[in-house]
Amino acid sequence: MGQATSQAAVSAAGRPPNPRREIFGTPIFGPEAAQKGYALDKMCFSFNDAANRAEFVRDEAAYCARYGLTAAQTEALLKRDLLKLLELGGNAYYLAKFAGILGLNMQDIGALQTGLTVEQFKAKLLAARDT
Repeated sequence: MGQATSQAAVSAAGRPPNPRREIFGTPIFGPEAAQKGYALDKMCFSFNDAANRAEFVRDEAAYCARYGLTAAQTEALLKRDLLKLLELGGNAYYLAKFAGILGLNMQDIGALQTGLTVEQFKAKLLAARDT
């Protein structure tokens, strides 16, 4: 790497930029989280089929067991704790399929992640769009 290139890669603080910076309320979804959440995401993907959604609603715990969810994932799912499910390796796009069963959408999930009301979250999105 040439000197000009390496200097461009150094932040104002004199350190290379952190490619994995923390975003409040948003767990980093990388390879470790993907592996940890594989069964959960696979189960949520199954909700693309209406028959699977109906089966889940009939006996949620049994449906979770069928996919091999951990005890913590099952507990969070039964408690409708979407933030905990994200921490436990759930991918937001797959969890949206579970949230759909609950009548929630991605803006509802975003509001939960940021600690805002849905209206505040929508306003924040619109403000970001306008900047």
